[in-house]
Amino acid sequence: MKSEEDIELLARTIMVEAREEAEQLKSDAKEKADAIRKRAQEQAEMERKSILDRAKEDADRLRSQSSATTQLKSRSTQLEQREKILNDVFREARKQLDAVKNRPDYGAIASSLAREALTQLKATEAEVLADESTQKVLGLDELSKELNGKFSFGEKLEEGTGVVVNTKDGKLHYDNTLETRLSRLQSSLRSSVYKTLMGEKI
Repeated sequence: MKSEEDIELLARTIMVEAREEAEQLKSDAKEKADAIRKRAQEQAEMERKSILDRAKEDADRLRSQSSATTQLKSRSTQLEQREKILNDVFREARKQLDAVKNRPDYGAIASSLAREALTQLKATEAEVLADESTQKVLGLDELSKELNGKFSFGEKLEEGTGVVVNTKDGKLHYDNTLETRLSRLQSSLRSSVYKTLMGEKI
């Protein structure tokens, strides 16, 4: 009889231990599941934050690029307008160069152009090509005495106002027509001309 009671007691003990063990396993499984779920939520939150940060960076970059592109286009348009205005001004100035020949002091201007060209070439013998109006007012004899050289007129210039000087041997050449002088000065004058047009102080 005692043996049956012992068996029953043993069976109950085993059942209790089995239930406790099952409860413990269930509790452990729940803890693990909670931990996994928490890790998954944390990871999902990190990924969500990372995606949002990347999206914000992309949006900021695109906004910045768009703003820079707009500014660049605006600046480009501004520069195109400025170039157009300057080109118009210099084109108009070039048209008016021919009228310089009608000035009462054109003889002095022509002498100055020839003197500068001859001095630049350091020539003692040279041929001076000039347009018809310049030839009429340019005193080469006086320049020959002044610069201690021998200078004579060559062919008449068909284009341009002023002089082109060639050394006797033809190796050196100096174009000092008003048109060429304007072209040489154009790049250095652009800024001050534009400021003048815009009413700014130079």
